[in-house]
Amino acid sequence: MAILGLSTSVFAHDYKLEPKKINDNTWCFLGKLEAPTKNNGGFMSNHCYVNTGKNYVLIDAGATYELAKQAYEKMSEIKKLPVSTIILTHEHDDHWLGASFYKKEFNSKLIGSSLINKNYNENSKTRMFKMLSEDAIKNTSIIKVDEEIKEVKTLKVDEVEFQIIPIGRKAHSSDDLFVYVPSNKTLFASDVVMNGRITSNRDGSVIGQLKAVEMIEKMDYNNLIPGHGFDTSKNAINETKQYFTLLKQRVLEAVEEEVGAANITKHVKMEEFKDKALYEELNSRNVFDAYSELEFYEEE
Repeated sequence: MAILGLSTSVFAHDYKLEPKKINDNTWCFLGKLEAPTKNNGGFMSNHCYVNTGKNYVLIDAGATYELAKQAYEKMSEIKKLPVSTIILTHEHDDHWLGASFYKKEFNSKLIGSSLINKNYNENSKTRMFKMLSEDAIKNTSIIKVDEEIKEVKTLKVDEVEFQIIPIGRKAHSSDDLFVYVPSNKTLFASDVVMNGRITSNRDGSVIGQLKAVEMIEKMDYNNLIPGHGFDTSKNAINETKQYFTLLKQRVLEAVEEEVGAANITKHVKMEEFKDKALYEELNSRNVFDAYSELEFYEEE
């Protein structure tokens, strides 16, 4: 069924968009545990709708215009509301390129990471533009954030309050945001938390990730929504905490044993995680980058 005069997209892909109900006013589309491909159409990260009464507020927007349009059509089957506001948690394109659909259809206000404005312009060709088919990426465009978040902000839409919390240091990226909804104790941690797959720490910090984990553990939440992964319970953080705790410990031990950069990925393998998605693709790079970060590290 067409929504807002738009016809449902038809292109080759191997995913089915179905919202997962988190609580009485929150639904999430949980992406596939893989890298972006032509087959998955970029549907490989999580984004969520919060019903505030008269509007939807989105936490992240998905990877493309087409995915965002399909997600909205699915949510309209539950309740058809305008999307007033989108909170974009960090600059990685699988989380925010879909905002171009909502900006066009609703003129949604975009709130989020300053790095989206700093690092991208209308001519930027991000990873999704390079990796996806023309059908999957069509209509997608770079949209600037309307309000950059520099400090903790409380946002109220209808009767629902959102707390937007900058981590304040490099963690998964250089400018990550948490979003917390006090009324139902839901914490959106984005890519600072992943489960079911290995994280990519290419733009991040082992120490920053562990500091972010400490921040999360001090918060009162019933649901924790990861940026990637299907576990949205209080236990959603467990894999992330274990991975970065062990990664730090083992790389520091290797440094102490004078293992050099050329051999670090042979010495530190993180084999507890070898059955997780993207282990072969990402783990060695994470270990190498952790060595670069921790080689001269002194405990704070």
